[in-house]
Amino acid sequence: MGTSPTFSKSPVGVDVGGTFTDFVRVTDEGLRVHKEPTSDPQHEAVVGGMEAVEGDTEAPVVHGTTAATNALLERQGARTALVTTEGFSDVLAIGRQNRPDLYDLHPSRPAPLVPEERRHEVLERLSAAGETLTPLDEAAVRRLGDTLAEQNVESIALVFLFSYLNSTHEERVAQLLREALPDVPITRSSALLPEYREYERTATTVVNAYVRPQVARYLRRLDDELGSRSVRVMQSNGGTIGLDTAADEPARLALSGPAGGVVGALGVARRAFETDTPRIMTLDMGGTSADVALCDGAVPRTTEHTIADLPLRLPSTDIHTVGAGGGSIAHVDAGGSLRVGPESAGAEPGPVCYGRGGTEPTVTDAHLVLGRLHPDHVLGGADTLDMAPEAARTAVTELGTRIDRFPEEAALGILRVANATMERALRRVSIERGHDPRDYTLVPFGGAGPLHAVALAEALGMERVLIPPTPGVLSALGLLMADVVYDTARAVLARAEALMDDPSPLMEAREAAAHGVRSVLDDYGDPMLDLELDLRYAGQSYELSVPLETPVTSDHVADAVADFHERHRERYGHADPDESVEIVALRVRGRVAVPPPELPQEPKTDQPLDAARLGTRPVWFEPEGPTETPAYARTNLQHGHMIDGPAILHQYDTTIVVPPGWHAHIDARQNVRIER
Repeated sequence: MGTSPTFSKSPVGVDVGGTFTDFVRVTDEGLRVHKEPTSDPQHEAVVGGMEAVEGDTEAPVVHGTTAATNALLERQGARTALVTTEGFSDVLAIGRQNRPDLYDLHPSRPAPLVPEERRHEVLERLSAAGETLTPLDEAAVRRLGDTLAEQNVESIALVFLFSYLNSTHEERVAQLLREALPDVPITRSSALLPEYREYERTATTVVNAYVRPQVARYLRRLDDELGSRSVRVMQSNGGTIGLDTAADEPARLALSGPAGGVVGALGVARRAFETDTPRIMTLDMGGTSADVALCDGAVPRTTEHTIADLPLRLPSTDIHTVGAGGGSIAHVDAGGSLRVGPESAGAEPGPVCYGRGGTEPTVTDAHLVLGRLHPDHVLGGADTLDMAPEAARTAVTELGTRIDRFPEEAALGILRVANATMERALRRVSIERGHDPRDYTLVPFGGAGPLHAVALAEALGMERVLIPPTPGVLSALGLLMADVVYDTARAVLARAEALMDDPSPLMEAREAAAHGVRSVLDDYGDPMLDLELDLRYAGQSYELSVPLETPVTSDHVADAVADFHERHRERYGHADPDESVEIVALRVRGRVAVPPPELPQEPKTDQPLDAARLGTRPVWFEPEGPTETPAYARTNLQHGHMIDGPAILHQYDTTIVVPPGWHAHIDARQNVRIER
């Protein structure tokens, strides 16, 4: 699938969102940006929007897709079967004894992706050392092939106990089942996730099998429609990968869109501050939710993530999501308190002000009532929506009546409640992990992020906000900045002291993992390899990842252990250098660098600021009354322009609010820097 990869042409970043599909291409004249309404199927919008940005040449495509995410959230995946070791078919249903709602007297869990009748057991058993205890019953496997054919399964997840140490049984069963079911894709846990923890390994393998046929069909159709263009797909880990790997391992795409935004924010900050290690916090606020992350000079990563209440053990960008977006609905609860979200008006009918039949006030409606948004300057341009400002005011007024507040006061309350939700999220990724937000710059993006950014920065004591030139399509721009990446791991499960004496098991694990990485990335070049160890104190059930220097030597293992003690102290407030340490897994990340896009840079202007001014209007920042506030067209703002708040900056893909007491200036990269 796909043509030979190339980095020679300027690619197009294509990010599929719930409402719009965003397109970005870097040209000699600057950024070429386009928004196309998202279609179902998604490839129609992708193909339709390409002509608007690629010009005369067939440009390569870097794609962020929600195909895997939507299949999980909507439970619209394939008819999947699980084949596992005898006695372990209920691992998927038992799960972990976690209780997210501690005081819920009637907790409920989502049904497993594979029902009981399609969870099958095979007689075989390996020991905890990977040695054969019970040989594989091949005759039973052949009978199972007939059963799976009768059940009309569309995908198979294959998970055997301790197969991460010895994959022989899984490989043989996969071979036998392919003979019986040649058109049914099979996902082996030993290939996808060769790590210990049975439930997480089983759940991740099942997720991959569940979404695999649907994602593969989508990518194959997209590849056909795009013709000779090469295509890379964004992964959850912040790197891109080729179509074939993406189709075989679609669980790696579950956080494709949000990851692109974090990569883009970090890339913009690196250029703005002229450092490879900027310290930023990101806020991606769209119509339904807000995603936040903390970047201490690099994209934050984790191997512990959930999506649709399912654990996903594959490496992903460390993002925290809350239900606060431009479409979040404001309502009064049974106790008479004002609430905002997590319910959203979505794209249809959308906020009341969209004039599409919405009746419940949203965050967007509150901004319109307060004068921060204007009917003539809306997301995607004035021609995209027939705005209904009076309907929005009526909806907010009715809500205000229920809480005994006048309309503008109710609208301010809606924003404060939404901001409180996002503030908690930002605190969770910073203060709760030992980071002081005052040491960071907030980088907002998404259609709604710049409307809320300065208020959130003020609440957290932050001094600086950096708003990229195209915040509404930053996730698409981030796709162009992402390297080609593949992650894998090997279980180790040994005491660090033993591996410091003899690191040869680690060296063998490194060679095996490196071979797998190179086989995936071979078409793109010779990858750079980064190594990490998952470490924990003996007896703990959670790990911290620390870098391992190469080559793998006793001294470098000892350095990693010392680093672990320090990181444990930083994260949890204590460490015990005398305690025995376990090495749980070796992680290998292969990376082929992609030439970064040349973003425009301009000299200081001698043009007056008045050329960008759109006039003034009353805008509410406090319940005491409105403030006459100038509005500006951001496209006419140039390097060197300085603006004292209050001010409103309008552009094609977002609106920026500069409240009183803050100052904005335009830098050489066309970023808006807002400071106290």
